[in-house]
Amino acid sequence: MVYLPPPHLASASGTSYGEAYAKILAAHRRSPKTSASSVIILVAPDVDALCASKMLANIFKQDDVMHRTIPVSGHAELERIRDELTTYSDLHTLIMFNMGAIVDLPSPEWFGDFPTSVTVHVIDSSRPQNLSSVFGGGENGDRIIIWDDGGVEHLQEERKAWEVLTYAPEVDSDEDSDFDSDEDEADEEDDHDGDEDDYEDGNSESPSRKRRSLEDGGRKLGKRRRVDQPNRLSREERAQHEHRLMKYYRSGTWHGQSASGTMYVLATVLERVPDNDLLWLAVLGLTYQYLTSRISREEYDKYQSIYNDEVARTNPVPPSALGDDLKSQNPDDNSVYTSDELRFMMFRHWNLYDAMYHSSYVASKLGIWKERGRKRLSGLLARMGFSILDTQQPYPHMAKDLKQSLRQKLEQLGPGYGLVELSYPSFMRCYGYRSQPLSAGDAVEALSALLDIAGGTRIEVEIEGSRNGGEWFGSGKLWEGGREGRFRDDERENVPPDVLAQVVKAQVRAQAGADGKEGEGLDLDWWIKNFWSAYDALSDIERLREAIGLSMALHRAIIRQGSSIIDKQDIKTLRGHRVVVLTQGPDLPLFVHPGVLSRLALWLVEALRDRVDPTTPAYSRSKRKSLPFVVACLNEKAGTYIVVGVTGAADFDDVRKNEFGLAFLDAKDRCNARTRHGTFDTSVLEINKDDLKVFLETLCEGGARY
Repeated sequence: MVYLPPPHLASASGTSYGEAYAKILAAHRRSPKTSASSVIILVAPDVDALCASKMLANIFKQDDVMHRTIPVSGHAELERIRDELTTYSDLHTLIMFNMGAIVDLPSPEWFGDFPTSVTVHVIDSSRPQNLSSVFGGGENGDRIIIWDDGGVEHLQEERKAWEVLTYAPEVDSDEDSDFDSDEDEADEEDDHDGDEDDYEDGNSESPSRKRRSLEDGGRKLGKRRRVDQPNRLSREERAQHEHRLMKYYRSGTWHGQSASGTMYVLATVLERVPDNDLLWLAVLGLTYQYLTSRISREEYDKYQSIYNDEVARTNPVPPSALGDDLKSQNPDDNSVYTSDELRFMMFRHWNLYDAMYHSSYVASKLGIWKERGRKRLSGLLARMGFSILDTQQPYPHMAKDLKQSLRQKLEQLGPGYGLVELSYPSFMRCYGYRSQPLSAGDAVEALSALLDIAGGTRIEVEIEGSRNGGEWFGSGKLWEGGREGRFRDDERENVPPDVLAQVVKAQVRAQAGADGKEGEGLDLDWWIKNFWSAYDALSDIERLREAIGLSMALHRAIIRQGSSIIDKQDIKTLRGHRVVVLTQGPDLPLFVHPGVLSRLALWLVEALRDRVDPTTPAYSRSKRKSLPFVVACLNEKAGTYIVVGVTGAADFDDVRKNEFGLAFLDAKDRCNARTRHGTFDTSVLEINKDDLKVFLETLCEGGARY
C-alpha cells in the first residue's frame, strides 16, 4: 500500500501521517550529506499550497530540518525541475503540495528513474488521483507516498479494476499473439503521433502522454505481463473494468481535504498544537477552497466545525464585543475567534456601498450591472436608514450605532430583495496593537491578489480617505509590487533558497534570448516574485494589509469587465455553453493571468445563476444540470488566448465536478489546435489565437465523445 490514510482510518499496525514524518526525520538525520537540498518542497501557486508549505516549514524548523521551498507554476516547470533534481546526490525527500495527483509518478517519465533512496510525498487536494500512484506496488511504487484524506477507502471497485487490467493475463484465444502485436504496433503509432503533435514551444508534456495519465492511469493497456493461468479474463470482463476506470477518470475534477488541513492533522498527531499560527493557516486553506467554489457549503461546514472546536479549545473566551468591532485585548493578543462573515467584499476595509456592490452574491440578486439594480441597492440602504454619506464612508469610520444595527436590518429587509444567505460561519484573527483584527476571507483575497498580480502588471490602487479626488489629490497610485525585502542584497538571511529557481530563470532568459524576446523572458519571472511576496505576507500583517488595497483594485476591474460583458451582451450561447471572448479593453493585461480570469468566470456564474437556464453539456457524464462557462482572453504579447472553463452549479453554495479538463483535451485532439497546459489546473488552457474559433466550436459540439 503506497497511500497514507488519515490517522482515524489507519489500522493499529499501519502507517499514517505521523509515521511518514518520522521516516523523513530519520532519513534526514541518517544522511551523510545533509544539506538544504536533502529535503525539497515543491509548491503550486495557490493559497492552500502556500499555507501548507508554510506550516510544514514551521514544523521542520522546530525539528532542525534544513529544507528548500521551490514554487512551481505548472507541469512544464515541474518537468524542468525534475530534470534538475536528478543531479542532486544528497536528495532523499521530495514533497509536492497541490501537484502530481493526476500523473503517473512511478513511471520513468516522472520519478521512476530516481534513486531508490528518494521518497516522493504527494499532498494534493485535487481529484481524481492517478491509480498507478495510489495502488502501484514494486520498488518504484513504494517510494511514491500519497497522503490521502480517506477518499481512497471508497475506491475499492476502481482498485479492483485497475489491478485486474494491470496484472491479469490477456484473453485466452488463438488470437492472443495477434492481439498483442496489433496493440503494440498501435501503441508505437500513438507514441509517434504524439511526438509530432507536441506543442510547438516544447513547454508541456505531450498530449498523448497526458491523456494516458488522465484516462488509464498512465499505463498502456496493451502491454502486460503474460502469466500462464487457467482463468483468463474474458473480453466482456475486461471491457467492464475499462469502463469503470474511464468513468472514474472522466467524471471531472473535484477537490478533497485541503493540503493545509492535512498539515494541521499532522501537527495534531505530532502534538505541535495548540499553535494559533498553524490553526490560522489551516483556516486560510479551507476558506480559499470555499471562496473559489472548490468545495460545497456542506463540505466547508464539516471542516469548519472541526476548526471551530480547535478555536474554542486553544483560545480564551471570546470578548463580549465579538463581532465586526472586535479588538485585540492586549499588545500580544494573537487569538483566533469564530465569526459570522457577511458576503460583502472586504467590507471592514471598504465603504459599505462598494463592499455590497462588488459582492458576487449581491450582484446576482440585484443585478447591479444595470441602472435598475444599482437603484435597488441604494433603495435597500435607504430603507435600512443609511444615508449616502454614511455608505460612502470607510466602514471603520461609520457611526457605531449604524454598524451595530447593520446585521439586524439586513435580516429584516434583505429577504425582500432576495438576500437570504448573507453570511457564513468563518474566523477572525487578532494581531495585537499592530493592526485591526483580520477575517479569513479578507486574508485569502489579499493573498490571492499577491499571487496573481503583485508584480508584472500595472494597476492603480486607491488611497484610503481620498476617494474620487483625481491624481492631483492623491486618490490613486500605481501598485509598485509592495516591499520586496526578500530579494534585497542587504538581507541575505531572508533570501529564499532559490538555487533551483535561479536555474529556471536562466533557462527562461536563455530561451527568450534565443527567440529574440528578452522582454517576455523577464516577464515570466514575476510569478516567482509574486509567490515570495505572498509567502512573506503570511507572517507579516503589514504586507497583508497593503495587499488588501491591491485586492480591491482587482475586484473593481472584475466588476467593471463583468458588467460590461453582460451589458453589451457579449455572452454567446453555443450548444448550451456560455462563451465569452475578451479581445480589447483597458484591463486586458490583468485577465491574461489564469487566476484573475478564473475569478471573472466565477463572478459571471454567480451573477447569472438566477438569470440563465442551467443545461447539461453534451460531453457530461452526469445528468445534473449546470452552468458551463468558457471565458477566453487575448494575450497580445504571446499571440495566444488563455481559456478557462467553469462548471457552475445551478444551486447557490453547491459545486459541480469540472469536466472541462478532458473536454479540452478531447477538443484539441479532434481539431488539432495548438494548445498548452501552463498550470496544474486542467480547466485552464493556452491556445494559439488562430485556432480559438475552431477549438470553441469543437468543444461545444462534444456529442460524439463517448
